[in-house]
Amino acid sequence: MEIKFEGGINIAVKIPKNKYDETVRFYREILGLDVEERPIKNPTVSRTHRVSFGSNVMWLDCVDNYTHSETWLELNVDNVPAATEYLKSQGISTCDELEELPENMHWITDPAGSVYIVKNRD
Repeated sequence: MEIKFEGGINIAVKIPKNKYDETVRFYREILGLDVEERPIKNPTVSRTHRVSFGSNVMWLDCVDNYTHSETWLELNVDNVPAATEYLKSQGISTCDELEELPENMHWITDPAGSVYIVKNRD
């Protein structure tokens, strides 16, 4: 089976608590983008804002224990278990301990440390 990876529409920016309000203000007031706070129940993300970012959705996530921001991206596949096995065969392990997520998704990182969610295409 050939695995096809495709970039998804979601981008998550993990932001330290001490920079969060200033960052939300930047996107809302300085750039004038559509920014809306959304409720979230997550053990590592205390607040989140949805930002319309062209054809993408950027999530500004407040992470209380981070010291610097990180950008996390989305990869869509037709078959998550097959994609996970393929990645493992290429030396790429899942790192689901990064943040809680549904069982049918996985976190991976590229060699530079960029984080990707691997999920089924919508």
